[in-house]
Amino acid sequence: MRITKRLLAWYDQNRRLLPWRAGPGERADPYRVWLSEIMLQQTTVATVKPYFCAFLRKWPTITDLARAPRDEVLTAWAGLGYYARAHNLHKCAQIIVAKKDATFPTDAKMLQKLPGIGHYTAAAISAIAFDQRAVAVDSNVERLITRLFALTESASVARSRVIHIMAEILTPNCRCGDFIQAAMDLGAILCTPRKPSCRLCPLHVDCAGYQKGIAESLRLVGKQSRERKTRHGIAFFAVCQGGAILLCRRPQKGLLGGMMGIPSTPWRTAPWELEDAVRAAVPFLSWSWKLLPGSVKHIFTHFQLNLRVAYGHGIFHPAKKCTWVTPDAIDTQPLPSVMRKALMHASDAIRAHKI
Repeated sequence: MRITKRLLAWYDQNRRLLPWRAGPGERADPYRVWLSEIMLQQTTVATVKPYFCAFLRKWPTITDLARAPRDEVLTAWAGLGYYARAHNLHKCAQIIVAKKDATFPTDAKMLQKLPGIGHYTAAAISAIAFDQRAVAVDSNVERLITRLFALTESASVARSRVIHIMAEILTPNCRCGDFIQAAMDLGAILCTPRKPSCRLCPLHVDCAGYQKGIAESLRLVGKQSRERKTRHGIAFFAVCQGGAILLCRRPQKGLLGGMMGIPSTPWRTAPWELEDAVRAAVPFLSWSWKLLPGSVKHIFTHFQLNLRVAYGHGIFHPAKKCTWVTPDAIDTQPLPSVMRKALMHASDAIRAHKI
């Protein structure tokens, strides 16, 4: 198809140099493709690059990753968010390495049976790593097709159906992986969500959205922005006489699953009173607690967290599912960004106010 040929020709001249991407004429490394696709789920290329390179330095092969302790993987992942991806990444590596040939399935349907690999990710891995024909529709492909064919259907289900039909038509039998990566690059460089560079786009002569002057106004299926609600919590910065800090492991399921952090109340829509928060989070520590000035603000996908921090110190107290960690060992713990913020906030407030 003419559109596909033009897109691939543009890609051959303008492809981005990415650490997980094979060069022209090179064979893709399935391990790198899989690792990058998992990291890129709901995360930007700019954010992923340093994490990807750090993972490769630490675990150059899937066997190395499979043999790594889970907490080391979670620690290396900290800051990327959506921590279930890290759990599934580790589990998937172990499943692959346990196989006789220790290789990925090449078929998209078989790939979907592995933890953490959904429909799009399976199609992308199959196409990019193994040159299999697979139709992968991400936000870049959605945006590209919506504009190319000026899809204005108000019903998201109807528009989504048309997008998938057109993606099937546009996806070539050969160079399928390059087609997917070309769509990603075109979306990142030219066909951007806002202020697309239509005149520089190799497809503008074929683009009905551009010809009608409505390309920028076309919005993707289900992409309407929603106002984030605010949730509240109180976290407890507990320091024993030797200077160790109390950390607890969060439940395996749920937000920040399996990560470590200072004890915290559940996060709810109503602010907490300190007395209620103590009962909810640290009933095993009969210490006196002081709320520190200010709070930690952290943005999650669907809500904003306003986290107050309470400070207390006393004698060592054993606690189930919790551990005392010395300050110099904190960086070895799998702490999510919000907990690192809380620790930094507590340290700064105690020092500034000489508490």
